[in-house]
Amino acid sequence: MPDSKTPAILAFVMVLVGIALAATHGILHGSIAGGIIAAAGAIPACYGMWKGIQQETQGTLALSVTAVLGSLVIGGLLIVMAVVSWLH
Repeated sequence: MPDSKTPAILAFVMVLVGIALAATHGILHGSIAGGIIAAAGAIPACYGMWKGIQQETQGTLALSVTAVLGSLVIGGLLIVMAVVSWLH
């Protein structure tokens, strides 16, 4: 049986890539591309949630839920910060 935590780990890596991309432009200015990459981390995390439900493993499910929430929050913050930076 393949490791079901891999999608959640991929989601966290995508969040880190989004933050790193935003940091290249100044972390307080945000980044549209970084936000999209970070928010897209919710896709593999949702797959990980599905795998966790199918395998009835609480650890995988909890890690995947955390990855979904983290991806969406960080991605949203990076996008909002970029828009506020443009308007300021």
